[in-house]
Amino acid sequence: MSKPHRPPSGHTNLASCIVATIFLIFILIIILIVYFTVFKPHDPKISVNAVQLPSFSISNGTVNFTFSQYVAVRNPNRAVFSHYDSTLRLLYYGSQVGFLFIPANKIDAGRTQYMAATFAVQSFPLTTAPQSTVGVMGTSFLPGGGVAGGGGGFRIGPTMEIESRLEMAGRVRVLHFFTHHVEARAGCKVVVAVVALSKAYL
Repeated sequence: MSKPHRPPSGHTNLASCIVATIFLIFILIIILIVYFTVFKPHDPKISVNAVQLPSFSISNGTVNFTFSQYVAVRNPNRAVFSHYDSTLRLLYYGSQVGFLFIPANKIDAGRTQYMAATFAVQSFPLTTAPQSTVGVMGTSFLPGGGVAGGGGGFRIGPTMEIESRLEMAGRVRVLHFFTHHVEARAGCKVVVAVVALSKAYL
């Protein structure tokens, strides 16, 4: 006659739960380490490679010009960066004088996408800065932005300052189910010396 089986003791069940809990915590720690060291989302990097004014004219105190900007957007993540509709704004002494809509798109992991934007700026009254020693075109950095090249010596004369601002926002989906919001901004100031109040040269 076989002996009846004894039900497992409470100590055995408690030990099993403790072992399972420790194992789950260990797995969670490993996942977090991998996430923050390998798959941690990073904001994209935008650099302004060049700024050009293909056409520029002044008539009766009103300025007309075409603005071109070339940027590189790098996705440092190990996942695709999907950016929403973005904007490129052109400011003149704080007032918006130009606007360009950039449609939504995707940038593959670890890739750099080059973008070129050219648009005509509506005529607006010219307000020049006081005369000073400036370059034919000078540039300065804004937080998170690149810079456009310039040069051509120094001269004394009236100047105009324009500023471009590019803003991009989107998401990075890590391991197919972690979604992280990322964004980037780039700005560039360009100072143009107005020669004889009629033309400006880059």
